[in-house]
Amino acid sequence: MSERTPPAPENNYREDHVIRLYTSFYELTGRRLIECPIKQLGERLYYASFALVSHDTSEDPVFNYANQTALDLFEMEWEEFTLLPSRKSAEQPLREERARLLAAVNSKGYIDDYTGIRIARSGKRFFIENATVWNVEYQQQAYGQAAMFETWRPIE
Repeated sequence: MSERTPPAPENNYREDHVIRLYTSFYELTGRRLIECPIKQLGERLYYASFALVSHDTSEDPVFNYANQTALDLFEMEWEEFTLLPSRKSAEQPLREERARLLAAVNSKGYIDDYTGIRIARSGKRFFIENATVWNVEYQQQAYGQAAMFETWRPIE
C-alpha cells in the first residue's frame, strides 16, 4: 500500500500506519491515543474528535496521514493534504518557530505542550494548544513525526 492510499474500510483505515503512530506515542509518553480494541484502531483514530497528523522522513517532510478532524481543520481532501510539505501548514513567519519545535522533538523524542498557529487551505488561521508532537519510530525504524491536538480555535 502506498503512503498516498487514503484511509478506508478496505485497508482498515491505514491500520499499518496508525499502529506505528499509536505504538510510538505510547512508548514515548506512556499514554494511549485512544482506548479501543486493536481491530478498531484505524477507524477510531480516523474518526477521532482530536486532530492527528504525521509527516514522512524526507528532507522537506510531506504529510502522510491526517484523520478526518485534521482534514476538516485544514480544509483539504486526503489527496491534497498528502502532497503538502508539512512546513506549509504554518504561515511563513511562524515556520522558524515550527523548525525549532521539530528540532526539540528530534532531540527529546516528544513534547506535549506545543502551542501555535496553523493555516487552512482557505487562508483561515487557527490556534492550537497543548499539542503533543512525537517521533514516529516502530521496530527500530524511523517513519517521521506526528502531532495530535484536542484544542484549537479560529483566529478572527
